[in-house]
Amino acid sequence: MKLDRKDILKALETITIAGEGKNMVESGAVKNVLIFGNEVTVDLVIATPAMHIKKRAEDDIKKLIHEKFSSDVIVKVNIKVEAVAAENPNQIKGKAIPGIKNIIGVASGKGGVGKSTVTANLAVSLVKMGFSVGILDADIYGPSMPIMFDVESAKPISVSIDGKSKMKPVESYEVKILSIGFFTSPSQAVIWRGPMASKALNQMIFDADWGELDFMLVDLPPGTGDIHLSIVQALPITGVVIVSTPQAVALADAKKGVSMFMSDAINVPVLGIIENMAYFTPEELPNNKYYIFGKEGAKNLAEDLEVPFLGEVPIVQSIREAGDFGRPAAMQADSVTQKVFEEITRNVVREVVSRNENLPATEAVKITTMAGCSAVKKK
Repeated sequence: MKLDRKDILKALETITIAGEGKNMVESGAVKNVLIFGNEVTVDLVIATPAMHIKKRAEDDIKKLIHEKFSSDVIVKVNIKVEAVAAENPNQIKGKAIPGIKNIIGVASGKGGVGKSTVTANLAVSLVKMGFSVGILDADIYGPSMPIMFDVESAKPISVSIDGKSKMKPVESYEVKILSIGFFTSPSQAVIWRGPMASKALNQMIFDADWGELDFMLVDLPPGTGDIHLSIVQALPITGVVIVSTPQAVALADAKKGVSMFMSDAINVPVLGIIENMAYFTPEELPNNKYYIFGKEGAKNLAEDLEVPFLGEVPIVQSIREAGDFGRPAAMQADSVTQKVFEEITRNVVREVVSRNENLPATEAVKITTMAGCSAVKKK
């Protein structure tokens, strides 16, 4: 079989380097393809020095050429790492997903503070306000959105967009949703290392037909780890919302979450803090408030960190019941919870508008070997 350079370049258009939205030909990573008889040499330039990224790129190229052309072809891949020159060496300009206007991360330093519940209710409140909304459930190890939107048994279907196969998000209550929970059984644990989880996220981000969205909400896992870095590397996040209870233990972790996003290496705007489980009011004593987890802790944290306070959500039994039944509480007409989430959602939208008017577009982050460390020196 005679090898043709154009055919090999066309084949390489099907491979994407981890963490990038474009294929390796379109992104300019493939610098040259040389053919000498039965030998193919591919010269590749990438921006990430990570060994697993380089190894995966090399393995993907060899596997593709052997499968598409012949297993007898001798494939050599020369990989050179070149840092992208930019004003800030920790950042590169990100490319937004076509059709998605705003990407909002919903984060918490600590688990169990109701972050996913807040995300679900923000989504349906935005829909009621007339916005088109999607949710990316980025909590790979504890996906909650299929339960909260009553679509546990749903499966994304494959659609063809411009000749490419894409996942069509599951839709519930006019919210488009993608979650790893759609691809695993409810009792199945996701036992993945960071790179595999990041790969799954990239597929849900770039291999999906999200269509036109005013807002994509990204339900992030607790902590400040691999998934958060993968998201800020892959997407130009408009801003993040932090969810915390008033409890001191939760606030300590929420403060770390804010610190991560506001750091020089990440530099994603913090739109504000939401206080969940703020107080409890018994039905028989509507004028009483019991501050079970402390009083106004998240509000005080917002003031200390000089970020907006977006509102407080009381402890209401119907919020928990609505989440378990798969119908977010903000959909309950003329209820206390509907009014609470509508007010918080208006505050979020206000902060997004203000952020877009006063700050330049967020860039996707390029994580260097020193990023995230306090030892990074500023020029």
